[in-house]
Amino acid sequence: MLKEFREFAMKGNVVDLAVGVIIGAAFGAIVTSLVGDIIMPIIGAATGGLDFSNYFIPLSKAVTATNLADAKKQGAVLAYGSFLTLTINFIIVAFVLFLVIRAMNTLKRKEETKPAEPPKPSAEVVLLTEIRDLLKK
Repeated sequence: MLKEFREFAMKGNVVDLAVGVIIGAAFGAIVTSLVGDIIMPIIGAATGGLDFSNYFIPLSKAVTATNLADAKKQGAVLAYGSFLTLTINFIIVAFVLFLVIRAMNTLKRKEETKPAEPPKPSAEVVLLTEIRDLLKK
């Protein structure tokens, strides 16, 4: 059973998937930082200094806090600002993945359109061709 598991884990697809998941997680962290630290502050500055991360609707009358972290401690809240930020995150990730896949498809098409080189003749064929040419003389 251990041998079968090792064979399964070492198959190319499993290793490729693991690498993809790790790179995807790292890429997700970069995009989260890009959205949270660069894009959302710019959008906030353009809209008069608004901070989307603190946009929420209290679902309980007991919630009197003015920021999301304190409001969550007091009761249920509908944090639509966080949802907006995550939606922008998703759109950016989807767009970047679209660009990457588009570039890969373009490269693949270029490789497919290249004319294939004729195969090199074997040593025997080269020798027989030389003998034929010598016999013609």
